[in-house]
Order: sequence, then C-alpha cells, then structure tokens
Amino acid sequence: MITAEQCRAARGLLDWTQADLSRHVSISVVSLRAFEKGGEMRASNLKLLKLTLERAGVVFIPENGGGAGVRLAKPRDAE
Repeated sequence: MITAEQCRAARGLLDWTQADLSRHVSISVVSLRAFEKGGEMRASNLKLLKLTLERAGVVFIPENGGGAGVRLAKPRDAE
C-alpha cells in the first residue's frame, strides 16, 4: 500500500509538514507521526493517505528490486 518511508518522502516532495498532511487527510497528527515512525495504521486510513498524496501530484513507485519510492508526476502540459 504505502510505507512510512514513502509517506515521509512524499511530504518532502510536496513541502508539507505532518500538520499539513493531517489537515488534508483528516487523520490526527499523532496517528500520522506514529505511522511515520514505523507504527501501524488502519488499511482504510492508508488508502486515504495514498489517494490524497496522489491527488497532490505524488506517484508511488512499487518495489521492483530497487526499492519502493515516490516521485512527482509530470505536469500535464509537459507531456
């Protein structure tokens, strides 16, 4: 789904704080902080987290032998 490392990296790409992401997703900062430190999060919240970051322009790169990752999508007019 989404890893803690991907979440932190995605926030970095968007220049969002944990509080920013918390507001966008409606998940408490405490829950988000715990997840990013390696804690558990409900599958429904993980899905919402991923969808929110994707809508903001983050592309999640699956594990493909080189490790999972994130990147920003190309702007539509650049294609």
